[in-house]
Amino acid sequence: MDFSLTEDQRAIQDAIERICAGFGDDYWLKKDREGGFPTDFYDALAREGWLGICTAEAQGGAGLGVTEATIMMRTIAESGAGLSGASAVHINIFGLKPVDVFGTQAQKDRMIRPMAEGREKACFGVTEPNTGLNTTQLKLRAEKRGDRYVVNGQKVWISTAQVADNILLLARTTPLEEVTSPTQGLSLFYTPFDRSRIKVSEIEKMGRKAVDSNELFFENFEIPEEDRIGAEGEGFRMILQGMNPERILIAAEAVGLGFAALRRATAYARERVVFNRPIGQNQAIQHPLAVCQSELEAAWLVTMKAAWEYDQGMNAGASANMAKYLAGEAGFNACQQAVMTHGGFGYAKEYHVERYLRESLIPRIAPISPQLALCYIAERVLGLPKSY
Repeated sequence: MDFSLTEDQRAIQDAIERICAGFGDDYWLKKDREGGFPTDFYDALAREGWLGICTAEAQGGAGLGVTEATIMMRTIAESGAGLSGASAVHINIFGLKPVDVFGTQAQKDRMIRPMAEGREKACFGVTEPNTGLNTTQLKLRAEKRGDRYVVNGQKVWISTAQVADNILLLARTTPLEEVTSPTQGLSLFYTPFDRSRIKVSEIEKMGRKAVDSNELFFENFEIPEEDRIGAEGEGFRMILQGMNPERILIAAEAVGLGFAALRRATAYARERVVFNRPIGQNQAIQHPLAVCQSELEAAWLVTMKAAWEYDQGMNAGASANMAKYLAGEAGFNACQQAVMTHGGFGYAKEYHVERYLRESLIPRIAPISPQLALCYIAERVLGLPKSY
């Protein structure tokens, strides 16, 4: 059993570190204050082909696995870019997996290549205001009229909708009361983002200002039939293709953010002198930081295990949910401890750790809550009865 990175994986890590070095703390602090999508960062990764790291070579990608993408996303977050940098490219890695698995060859060529090459941006439209994580209860309606679908309804917490060229949209094509199972009647589409028919309202939030989150209002939004992915009514099954990679990648980002915070905290503890000694000499400072190091390392091992399982074609659901849970908690704990290690200065923006703390809540909350991850583990691993 070899826990070391391969030579190619280390090369990926080095290449991403080199790109991220061009976008330092001042860049991300400015983005945190002023907002605005980090287009130059996105373009820098696109120029060297990294946006298609998991995309097949036939569609313009590198044809690598989720394991390599996991290393890449941790490296981006750990550079200090945090979730602002990682979220800017997150959907490129996993978002069009349903198209890759269920789409026709013509759809793959038309839809995936522009994303992999960084020529087009996309957003992922699933969550709705009154359903939350209960995806089977989605109400956004796509009504078939001839060779088109007409969509009306709402979505919420849709990232990058301010800059998206296309949307991967899950909509109900058969009313809930007409299906025998709530997982039926949902269809998946990938189609141009028509701003004349979709009103985009940005949500003001506590962190990651550089990557927008939005509420969407659809009014007679038309989708041509050729933009439906797979069979009508089978969208829920298709969207599952992206869920495990998404959990694995968000876990990697949480670990990277946690290590970025830990690096700053330990550097400060070595340099900050109080009562004529560095505060890092005190066990009350040392021990919490050592716990954070241990938690992050453990979370990283589970994350890499989940990525390996996925790439081997195994059922990675349990490991992906464990990774998401453990990394979310470990990243948050490290960011919180980094603020506490800095004391009052941890509350100051110029030390960056308060930004990390605000962003660390994202991988705890999204794409599922810690509680739902634990429910999955309880039911699928421990064999306990379903609780919801």
